[in-house]
Amino acid sequence: MSDVFSSKNLAASVTLDPATTAIVVVDMLNDFCKPGGAMVLPGYERLIGPQRQVIAAGREAGAPIVFVIDAHRGNARQDREFLKRTPHCIEGEWGSGVIDDLEPQADDIRIIKRRYSAFFNTDLDVTLRDFRIRSLVVMGVVTNICVRSTIHDAFFMGYECVVPEDCVAATGPREQESSLYDIATHFGVVSTAQSVSAHLLGKGPLDILDLET
Repeated sequence: MSDVFSSKNLAASVTLDPATTAIVVVDMLNDFCKPGGAMVLPGYERLIGPQRQVIAAGREAGAPIVFVIDAHRGNARQDREFLKRTPHCIEGEWGSGVIDDLEPQADDIRIIKRRYSAFFNTDLDVTLRDFRIRSLVVMGVVTNICVRSTIHDAFFMGYECVVPEDCVAATGPREQESSLYDIATHFGVVSTAQSVSAHLLGKGPLDILDLET
């Protein structure tokens, strides 16, 4: 799936130092991931094992865990997302809660967002800078909307971004492939949960997937 324009990207090795890396979990919420949710993504279940692996490695290595939570005011006169999408993740309701499968802890960082990107009009950037974070491992749902928007903004703000391909899911196979390709060629690197976890624990270099072929 290579193209002449994207092939001009520069090959780079990436090192994730747990002292300057955060694990960012985007929208793994009941409304997107549990039966009865407002907009359940089919196949979300396959993400849980790999995500738990990365979260556990991050905790062990001392990297902060950030849960990004889509939460909308139920009484807003006009919510931009609701002009395009079914109402979802109403603040204070079950749907906006992080799924129990990931076992969020009391001292994990929680960021509330009102739009697709975890950076847009939130305090994520200032929080990461307070923690002296330079690199992000981003995972969650969905790849082609909120994950991708977050990666774009992270890149624009100077963060190095790594996406484990088995920790994200899109609205379909085409969207998954295209989004990961664009992330890998323009905004960050794509790896796997196994490699990211091992690398955070000092057990080898980070494997970077070549998505151009």
